Amino acid sequence: MALFHLDFESQFTGHNEDVYIVMPDKKRSETPAEFYGKGKKYPVLWLLHGTYGGYSDWIRKSNIETYACEHDCIVVMPGVGNSEYNSWPAFTLGYDGCRYVIDELMPLVYNWLPASDKREDNFIAGLSMGGRGTMQFAVTFPEKFAAAAVLSSMPRNYDAQKEEFEALFAKKPSEVTGRDVRQYNTMHRFDSVDEYLASMSNTWRTVDRLVKEGADLPRFMFAIGTEDGSYGDMQKWLKHADEIGLPYEYHEGPGRHEWRVWERDIQIAFKFFGFGEEEQGNIF
Repeated sequence: MALFHLDFESQFTGHNEDVYIVMPDKKRSETPAEFYGKGKKYPVLWLLHGTYGGYSDWIRKSNIETYACEHDCIVVMPGVGNSEYNSWPAFTLGYDGCRYVIDELMPLVYNWLPASDKREDNFIAGLSMGGRGTMQFAVTFPEKFAAAAVLSSMPRNYDAQKEEFEALFAKKPSEVTGRDVRQYNTMHRFDSVDEYLASMSNTWRTVDRLVKEGADLPRFMFAIGTEDGSYGDMQKWLKHADEIGLPYEYHEGPGRHEWRVWERDIQIAFKFFGFGEEEQGNIF
């Protein structure tokens, strides 16, 4: 198994970005000339981290290399800080986590590595904040992904919170404390709450529209621990998904908002993506 550490200057974030990329494994029955010379294009899993995390999280805290080896795929793990995989134009030189992934990292991977750019070979998954990023990318760029696994995260009905958001938006920064700070700063990327609600952050609204339009969406999987603080929000979302007719696969099991849950659920995600049970690489 090869682990690539990419460190390059990004046009869309204004500084160097680190990326870990797990590459497919050469079977010991193959010669190097056979393996590296066959010109195969591999499926790609775009794997996103959560709040407080970074590009190394999945490598350090899960067995993702083993699963990638088993399923003969490339896994790309970018880091975007706590940007919510969104655009923050007022941050220093400007930081656009969305365009960094979609318009820069994707072309890099497709053109520098033996990675397939076909929709049917591209999958996306993420935990917590990375789950929000997964949902945002899947519904904003549905033509790029065959399936999406949203772990310990879900769309929320922001439109129903508009009055609450407007009251928060009107405050001075010094008046905002605790968990409101994140929502306040996220909304203030825009000039108004209406602009925020019309953005890619509002995936509840976007999914409603796309389902109504009959859009060709990726297949969705949602998973969460039953002791997660957002478990109730997940049930509200699933009820709404049923009401609007959004197809999905759902998994739950014991656990909180923690890596034991995500280690379990990413294995389920590989099966959901359709990689199958056959071991492809060397698992030791």
